[in-house]
Amino acid sequence: MNQQTLSMRLERVAAHVPTGAGLADIGSDHGYLPVALMRRGVIAMAVAGEVALTPFHAAERTVRENDMTPWISVRLANGLAAIKPEDEITAISLCGMGGETIRDILDSGKARLSGQERLILQPNGGEQPLRQWLMEQGYRILCEEVLRENRFDYEIIVAERAEPVTYTAEELYFGPLQLQARSPAFVAKWQRILRLKQQTLSHFARAQQAVPEEKMQDIARHVQWITELLA
Repeated sequence: MNQQTLSMRLERVAAHVPTGAGLADIGSDHGYLPVALMRRGVIAMAVAGEVALTPFHAAERTVRENDMTPWISVRLANGLAAIKPEDEITAISLCGMGGETIRDILDSGKARLSGQERLILQPNGGEQPLRQWLMEQGYRILCEEVLRENRFDYEIIVAERAEPVTYTAEELYFGPLQLQARSPAFVAKWQRILRLKQQTLSHFARAQQAVPEEKMQDIARHVQWITELLA
């Protein structure tokens, strides 16, 4: 993967960035996403935010080598602190972190959100608490997809502030749009998760030490949901 050829996962994220957007790519790593989108003429400008020095320097190098310094600002900052009001950001991407981490970054940086931005989120697990936060903050999920790359399942969640929306517990768990579409990648992902959860339950049943009842019930409930989903 480089600034010309993105991974399949980042290509799918790129597809949801609106034409002409001012993009803030938070946790930008090497800065490949904003540079690729700039090279393709998709975005007007970008901020590449990084909290760690090594990826920050890597992103600076990618931007410099592609002569993108006038249009892409690489900033060492924690989460949404990379965004300034004068940037006029219209899209924010957060990719390759746990869903809870993405939720915490959005929540602690709420003051920097105008509510007009499109959020393009690619959590590595923890989708449920992330969807919960989006719902509570008045964001509607516009698009969701599942893809498999290098033996990992990835989810992409695209959301915008809209009329308040209420999702059921199952919708928060599986994804409201995923539940409707039931793509082959989505079904395959939940078949794998069902096997793992069934193994966990039988392991708990054989375990000598006591497992908290609440945890057992939680997994059993999810097994029931997934079984019904796949029926």
